[in-house]
Order: sequence, then C-alpha cells, then structure tokens
Amino acid sequence: MHVEPRPLSPRHAWALALVATLTMSVSYVDRQTLAVLAPTVTQSLGISEPSYGLLVSAFSLAYLVGAPLAGRLIDHLGARRGLLGAVLAWTVVAALHALAPGFVALFALRIALGLAESPSFPGAAQTVHRALPPASRSRGFGVLFTGSSIGAMLAPPLATAVDARYGYRVAFLVTAVAGLLWVPLWLAVAFTPEAKRVLDAAPHVALATPSAPRLSTLALLRHPAVLRAVVAVLAVAPLIGLVLNWGAKLLVRTYGLAQADVGRYLWLPPLFFDLGALLFGHLASRRAHDGTVSSGAADRPLFAAAAALGLAILFVPLADGPLAAMLVAGVAMAGGGAVYALVTADMLARVPPGSVSAAGGMTAAAQSLALIIANPLFGRAVERSGSYAGTLVAVGVWLVPGALAWLAWPPPPSFVSADEGPA
Repeated sequence: MHVEPRPLSPRHAWALALVATLTMSVSYVDRQTLAVLAPTVTQSLGISEPSYGLLVSAFSLAYLVGAPLAGRLIDHLGARRGLLGAVLAWTVVAALHALAPGFVALFALRIALGLAESPSFPGAAQTVHRALPPASRSRGFGVLFTGSSIGAMLAPPLATAVDARYGYRVAFLVTAVAGLLWVPLWLAVAFTPEAKRVLDAAPHVALATPSAPRLSTLALLRHPAVLRAVVAVLAVAPLIGLVLNWGAKLLVRTYGLAQADVGRYLWLPPLFFDLGALLFGHLASRRAHDGTVSSGAADRPLFAAAAALGLAILFVPLADGPLAAMLVAGVAMAGGGAVYALVTADMLARVPPGSVSAAGGMTAAAQSLALIIANPLFGRAVERSGSYAGTLVAVGVWLVPGALAWLAWPPPPSFVSADEGPA
C-alpha cells in the first residue's frame, strides 16, 4: 500500500515557492541584460534593427525547442536537481556573452542561453504545484510570475550602472555571476529531508494511482486545458515581449534618451507585471475559497479584467514623455502578468499531476513561438516606419481574438487525484 509523504509546513512550502520564484528572477536578469544594453551593443557591433530582432528570436527559438523537453526532464528528474544544474549551466553561457565579437557569435550564444534556461519555468512551476496545497496554488502561481519581472526590474539599473563605468562586456559578466547568489538559497530549502520527500516522491505518488496517469507528449498537446492556455499565451506574449525586449530601444528612439538613462524607466513595466500577477492570483484563490467561483469553473470575469488592462498598450503612442510611456506600458504589463497567472493555474488544475512540468513547458514554448515570429516583424516595422507607434497598436489588437477565444472555450473538468483531493 502506498503511503503519501507528509505535507510540508506552510512556512517551508512557501519558502520553496519563493526560492523557485527567484529562479525565474535569475533567468530574467541574464536574458534581459542584452535587451537593456541593446542600444549600445547593437551600435558597437554594427547590428541592425532586423538583425536585433533575429537575436531576440534566437533565444525564443531555443526556448521553444527546449521547454517541452525540459518539462519532460524535470518531470523525470525532479526540480531539486534539475533547477540547480540549469542555473549553473546558463550562468556560464550568460557570462560568455561578454566575449562575443559580433552578430554570429551572439546569435549562437542566444541559442545556447535559451536551451540552458528552458528548465527554469517548468521546474519552478513543478515546485509550486508540489509544495503548496491545492487551495493556495493560484496565489502561488501569482507569486511565481513575479519572479520574471523581478529579474527584469533588476537588470536595467544593474546593467546600465556597470556599463556606464566599465562597459557592456563587464556588465554581461556581473549580471551573470550575480545569479549564483541563488544557489545557496536553493540548497538550504530544497535539499532538506522534508523537501526531498515531497518534491522527489510527488511523481511516484501521482503515477501510483490509476486516476493520475502521465500523459504522452502528443496527448498533452491535444489536451483541451493545454490548448486553451496556449491560445491565451499566444495572444498576450507579443505585448510582453515588445515591452521587455524593445523597451530600451523605444526610449532611445522615441524620446532621445541616452543608454545610461533608460534604467530609470525600464523597471516600471516589470513592477506592474508583478502587481498584476500577485493581485489576480490572490483574487483567484480567494474567489475559489469563498465559493464566488464554483469548483472546477474558470474565473472568466477576472480573466476579462486582466485582458482589458492589456489593451492599455494601445495608448502608449499618446504618452508625452518616457515616464508616461512606461507607466501606460506598465498597466498593459499588469494585465499580461494577470493573464499568465490565471491561465497557468487554470491549466495545471486540469492536467494530471505527473504532467504538470511538461504542460508548463508547453505554454513556455507557446510564448517562445509567438516571440520567434513577432520580434523580426517588430524590427522590420520599426526600421521602415522609424516609429514604434504602429507596432504598439498591432500587439494590442492581436490580444483581442485570443482573449475572446479563451473566454468562450468551455474548460475541461478539473483534475482530481485520489491522493490530492479537489483542486
């Protein structure tokens, strides 16, 4: 007879969730350094706007290929060891950016970084799902999505400050090495006997019950919950990618800022992303707990409100200065963070526990697919028009049909395993 491992104490469970969230922060500091320093790097290495779009897409292409495979690997290996190995690997790759002599080398390094970072979200999502009880998971995923924007907030002031004093190559080294501060935190919370029992035993718990099979990759791709989440991610990802990856270039081109000044503004949109993810994740958990939303139902009103916030991106071209532009973009990013938190929690409540990381990898891959297509288009549009106005409007319009599709799509039943109880 199978004996389920004892649950973690609330303090230990949330400690795991928070350090897993910091994994996302580390990954975003390393991947966003190029975006923050893009005006300087592209000018120094003679990289055009369309070519910069290809660099951004290179990371996303690698992430697209790597995320589903990394999700399967994390489901098999476990997040404890998987995340530790991934952070060490991508730190080395991020540091090597300092040596890139031109476009080709930088393109190869973006591919390598995307592959190395691909376990970050599947592993962090698995940790939140296994560490927290079902009633707390929406709130936990709201916290998880703040990790990426914490990293995106830290990268601008850190990278621009180091660049201003020592140059962009040293900035790549400093931001890469800073991520190693995460390692002792992870060892402290994830390698205790209690954490090992919960995190390592969880896949066996899931697979030991007939009600919790591990789905094949093809079956997971066809799963209605995954498809529904992918539609929402494809709708909102271009908006988020435009603000995060092109924000520095937008500020320099539109408002004539110097590279050293963009860090004063670029931290605002990620902060709003955090606030949106936290607030809507908390509201979703509270509404489910209070019975405002019936068990197993999708919280359509919250999702509709999140999507409406995303439409604020349409008004960025009307902003009369860099601060106003980043504040309006921040409102749109709050909607994006809320959408990510809501659709992830909803999807993972509807797939078997043994496939949680793989499902998370598929939505991460969907985000990458959207950015692979969008970023070269952004570069061409800006080069031809000399402005970001049309591109900002386009990503706002693109959001609408995907959001409406998620709202209209009847969700599949919530998954209930024998050992877990209602989700």
